[in-house]
Amino acid sequence: QIRYSIPEELTRGAFVGNIAKDLGTDVAKLAAANLQVLSDSDSQYFSVNVNTGVIMVSERIDREQLCGQNPRCFLHLKLAIENPVEFYRIEVEILDINDNPPEFPSDEVSLRIYELASLGARFPIQPAQDPDVGTNTLQTYHLSANDNFNLNVKARTDGGKFPELVLERALDREFRAFHYLVLTAEDGGSPPQSSKIRITIQVLDANDNHPVFDRPSYGARLVENSPLGTLVVKLNATDVDEGPNGDIRYSLSSHNSAALRQIFAIDEQTGEIRVQGNLDFEEATVYEIEVEAKDMGSPTMEEHCSVVVEITDVNDNAPEVILTSFSSTLSEDALPGTVVAVIHVRDRDSGEQGKVLCHVSPDLPFQLRKDYEHQYSLLTSTRLDREHVAYYNVTVSASDLGHPPLSRHTILPITLIDVNDNAPQFEQASYEVLVAENNPVGSVLVTVSAADPDSEQNSRLSYSILRAGGTDPGLDPTRYLSIHPTNGQVAAKFPFDYEQTTYLQFHVEVSDGGSPALRNRTLVHVFVVDQNDNAPRVHFPRAGEDSATQFRISPSIVPPALITKVVAIDADSGRNAWLSYHLVEATDPGLFSVALRSGEVRITRALQETDASAHELLVVVRDAGEPPLSTAVTLVVLVEEKGPEALQGSEARAADGGGLPTITLYLIVSLVLISTV
Repeated sequence: QIRYSIPEELTRGAFVGNIAKDLGTDVAKLAAANLQVLSDSDSQYFSVNVNTGVIMVSERIDREQLCGQNPRCFLHLKLAIENPVEFYRIEVEILDINDNPPEFPSDEVSLRIYELASLGARFPIQPAQDPDVGTNTLQTYHLSANDNFNLNVKARTDGGKFPELVLERALDREFRAFHYLVLTAEDGGSPPQSSKIRITIQVLDANDNHPVFDRPSYGARLVENSPLGTLVVKLNATDVDEGPNGDIRYSLSSHNSAALRQIFAIDEQTGEIRVQGNLDFEEATVYEIEVEAKDMGSPTMEEHCSVVVEITDVNDNAPEVILTSFSSTLSEDALPGTVVAVIHVRDRDSGEQGKVLCHVSPDLPFQLRKDYEHQYSLLTSTRLDREHVAYYNVTVSASDLGHPPLSRHTILPITLIDVNDNAPQFEQASYEVLVAENNPVGSVLVTVSAADPDSEQNSRLSYSILRAGGTDPGLDPTRYLSIHPTNGQVAAKFPFDYEQTTYLQFHVEVSDGGSPALRNRTLVHVFVVDQNDNAPRVHFPRAGEDSATQFRISPSIVPPALITKVVAIDADSGRNAWLSYHLVEATDPGLFSVALRSGEVRITRALQETDASAHELLVVVRDAGEPPLSTAVTLVVLVEEKGPEALQGSEARAADGGGLPTITLYLIVSLVLISTV
């Protein structure tokens, strides 16, 4: 805590103190730490130059307006710096200067005094008021020279001074009917200031006894907030005169302030003082009531007394919670101990009833730290997770120590700001896709989907295709596939051909929009399903589209001799490659047969002389696909007389074909291997 003293009414920009020097801190550090000066009052009377560390006056300071008649006047400031957050309490005492002279309510006052007034009788004069304090306030009165009156200054417990004229020498109306005096009020300033009031005294002839109270002063004690009409005290005054001169009326003296007159009232007949306004201990702890009793004589005679009323405090003020600093948003990665708010609490009650304790719910990840009297800091107590809880309503409860205690609850809404602390997660670790070959271009093969529990930009996902490890380097997935960057739809750029590609695997990577971005991958397996899109192809015998292959046999061939074998291959697989051979047309259907699975063409009976010398056979090779595809081949069998070596089955064909057995063997092995696969 740092304390300064300055006089009131300084000009704007006047020097108050060097905070950098008093804290022992470098000025550059204060500027970098975002130095701020916070005032407890509504007005900003001071400002700080962050470049020099000097606190200056920024508004006119009138001590009398701020603190009234309080002997000491303070303005409290808070000095706040950041990185780390620190607070210093600054107390500036405002010193009084003699800028106000004492002033009487009026320039002239008239008194009517009976000539038989007793020596020593006192006649109060409306006092002068000086808003200054200490030595600068009203100090003394001076009465002009005269033969009959002396001046007595009555001092009250609150420091007020009230002048009274004291009759020192008996009056004689016949000798002098009017007295003219001058009363001067002077303060203790340097130089002193003063004011004057003219007093005109008219000496009357009549009522020579004034009322007398049974005691010079009265005391009472009330609790604050006493009900209206509560009896404070009953006064009693007597006057030994008879008739109207002894008939007494009570009233509140003109010395009492207008505010006091609104709180208390007196019955002029009975002298009972009762409460007619609100009693608030926080506004005043003691009231001093000046009461006068007047008789009904002519002239009227009066007597004065004081009633001191002490107010007892009750717990009627709930604590107040004031947010000195508060941020309603907080990053979810804030470390435990991060300051969220600085809270100032106060209670206008006194004693134990004015002491305040604060707390927050232990179920929340926040705690209160007491910095010093009446100030707390709200801190984070544990790690925060926006994906678990994104919003907090932190209730700060402030309770006093009264009986019963009063409390006030303030809700602080805190929203967590997302940080990119969660990587996207795919719904599946891997995907398996079956796609029929010859698929349309642009058709969606699969939709991969990932989720990110972060929010806004941190949860905006983008998909891309990567080559999977172990994949054939020649099979670049980006050549065949594309992926929509936002919805994860994987589409084909080209139709798949099972006969070229049966399987493809690749990685799909998803990344979020955070900084830095977080990523994850999933593996996609694409299996191409074969379609019956290839017709069987005849490898043997080879012939043109419009020609037939000729074979020669001897008329004496013995059934079931092998004439030839039709060999065909289907590029498809599975059922689509299962081939069957059919004799569709023949010159003599009963003379030849074709094996269903092997394609062997054999003679079924012995040739007769009546049989034709040339036979044309149409053999169709058909696969088992849906729908089936087929290929036809035309064979011409010629019956000719040749040498025995050329007409004996496969040997004759070998001689005619030039290396035919080797080709036939190759085709048979290929057919077996394909069928096995």
